[in-house]
Amino acid sequence: MLQSMTGYGSASTRLGRKKIDVEIRSLNSKQQDINLRMPFFYNKAEPGIRSVIAELLDRGKIDISINVSTSKEGGTASLNKDLARHYYNELKSFAKEINEKNTQYMPILSRIPDLFKTEEMVKEAEVDAVVSLARKAALAVAKFRQAEGKELAKDIEKNLSGIEKKVLEIEKLDKERIPKLKEKLKTKISEGISGQIDMNRFEQEIIYYIEKFDVNEEKARLKTHCTYFRQNMHEDKGGRKLGFISQEIGREINTIGSKANDSGIQKLVVEMKDELEKIKEQLLNVL
Repeated sequence: MLQSMTGYGSASTRLGRKKIDVEIRSLNSKQQDINLRMPFFYNKAEPGIRSVIAELLDRGKIDISINVSTSKEGGTASLNKDLARHYYNELKSFAKEINEKNTQYMPILSRIPDLFKTEEMVKEAEVDAVVSLARKAALAVAKFRQAEGKELAKDIEKNLSGIEKKVLEIEKLDKERIPKLKEKLKTKISEGISGQIDMNRFEQEIIYYIEKFDVNEEKARLKTHCTYFRQNMHEDKGGRKLGFISQEIGREINTIGSKANDSGIQKLVVEMKDELEKIKEQLLNVL
């Protein structure tokens, strides 16, 4: 079944005084692109989180945000003096380098992330809990993608059926087109040639000429491609394959348009191209 690359999922839990929230958003992308934002003290959880995402969310631009809030009751925090001293010295050195007279660094230091540290150490169980939350959020994204994929499938099916209906309309017009074309050629040739015509030779030339306008093979291949496309819509993660099939559909439509030499068929070709473009746009967001 089709799956969308767009999705959203979240999970949260409380551990003591901490409330941990994990949010995951995904958008379409040719490759898997993971962007992870979380407090530095959860760095040990990063390999586990990336492993979970790689397992559950194939492809897409995936943004993961982990936020921690701590209740004030019983909370203790202290200034990370080593980090503050490092930033202060760096700022002071840079200010001297650019000849900056302003030496008010404290407001700047107070806005630096992770400058204050909690006194308690992050335990292994807490790291595991963060990875578990990431898994829950990723599963929610996967479920979202499946639901979105069902809606995409409905739209694509509608457009695909539109192409198939127009092929049937082309077949009706095509039955009238060839006899009309033959008669038109006979009239023009008889008007331009004086004397008796070798009808056998004339018919052979007409058949040879008409073959250049014959689109029966293209119509047959177009039907086959549409059937094959529909079959592959039921496969998991078949977005790329469907993209290749849509290219083949486009080739047959273009060939019919170039060989038709009929205004009614040309109009239907334009309408089929419009349906196919809508399919291609949808496929950009399909796994």
